[in-house]
Amino acid sequence: MSSSPGAGRATVLVVDDSAFMRRLIGEIIERSEEFVVVGRARNGMDALKQIHALDPDIVTLDIEMPELDGLQALGYIMSETPRPVVMLSAGTSEHGYDLALRALELGAVDFVKKPSGPVSLDLALVEPQLLAALRAARDANPRGLRMLRPRVEAWHPLARERGVDAMRPAQRAVGVASSTGGPRALAEVLPNIPASLEAALLLVQHMPAGFTRSLAARLDALGGIPVHEAMEGELVLRGQAYMAPGGLHMTIVGDAGAPRIQLDEGPAVWGVRPAADPLFRSMAQHFGASSMGVVLTGMGRDGADGLRAIRGAGGLAVVQDRESSTIYGMPQAALAAAGADRVVSLSAVAATVVELTPTLRELVS
Repeated sequence: MSSSPGAGRATVLVVDDSAFMRRLIGEIIERSEEFVVVGRARNGMDALKQIHALDPDIVTLDIEMPELDGLQALGYIMSETPRPVVMLSAGTSEHGYDLALRALELGAVDFVKKPSGPVSLDLALVEPQLLAALRAARDANPRGLRMLRPRVEAWHPLARERGVDAMRPAQRAVGVASSTGGPRALAEVLPNIPASLEAALLLVQHMPAGFTRSLAARLDALGGIPVHEAMEGELVLRGQAYMAPGGLHMTIVGDAGAPRIQLDEGPAVWGVRPAADPLFRSMAQHFGASSMGVVLTGMGRDGADGLRAIRGAGGLAVVQDRESSTIYGMPQAALAAAGADRVVSLSAVAATVVELTPTLRELVS
C-alpha cells in the first residue's frame, strides 16, 4: 500500500453513489486529522479503478450502489487487492442487516450504520463510530482480513435434535466475547461446536440493535449448536447458544437448578452495550468453577475483567492468539488481566471448547 501523506496519516478512499455523502464522509475523516482522503468514487467500478491507481490504506464502501454494488466490489477487493474496508449501511430492515453481515463475512473489518437512510444529513451523529471503525481498520492484522470459507460438509437434520438431551437446564456455561472481526470469527467457530455440548453457550458480540437477531439466524443456519437471540427470562439450557441482543446487557440470574437470562439497558461498559464483562461476572457468580470464558478478536478491553472473575471462581479461560485475530486488543487485554488456560488460533477455538467443557465441574443444584 502507498505511504500515507500528511505526517504518516493513513490514506482513505471514500466510495458512495451520493456526491453529498462522499463530501460529508470525507469531511468527517479529514476533520479527525488521523486520516487523509486520497480519492472519492461514485460506485464499485469507479472504486476498483481508483484502488489500483491510488493504493489507499483503507476503503469506506457504501453497500447499495448502482452498476457494481458494495458487496460485489468488496468481493473483488478482498480477492484481488486485499486491504481493510469499512462498510456504510443504510439498511434498517432484515434485508439491510443481512447485507451488512454478509459484508463482514466477505472480509470487511467493520460497518457503520447511516443514521437516517442512504443520504443521511445527520451523519455527524455516527462520527465517533466511523472514526472508531477507521482506527480498527488501520490497526487490523492483514492475516485476519479474509473471506469466510464456505462450509461444504452437510449436517444431518437430526444431529441437533439429538444433542439437546431433553432440554435440561445448563449446569455448565461457556461465555464468548467478540467485537471487531467477531461475526466472521463466530461463523468459523460455532458450526464446529456440536449441539451435544455439555454446556450452554452465551455470546456477546458488540453490535447495534437489530443486527444481532440476523447474526444469530445466520449462525444458526450454519449448523452445529443451535443459536438464537436471547429473550428476557428464558431458561438457559445445555446444548443451546444464546446471543445478547444489540443494545442490551445479558446476565445470568436464578438458582443453581434454573439459570435464566436477564437483559437490561444499564450503562454502557467500555463504551458498548452489550458488553461481555457483565455476562462473565454473572457467570462467575452463578456457575463458578462450572464456567469457561472465551475472548476472541476485538478492539478495547471488554471481557478482560470478567475473565479474571471467571478464573478467580475456579473456571477456565481461552484466549485467541495474536496471529489469527483481526484486532488483538481484547485478547491481549484479557491475557494481561486474567491469563489463560489456553491461547489458541481461531481454527482451534471450537475443538478447545469441546475438549475442556467436560473438565468443568458440574454445578450442584
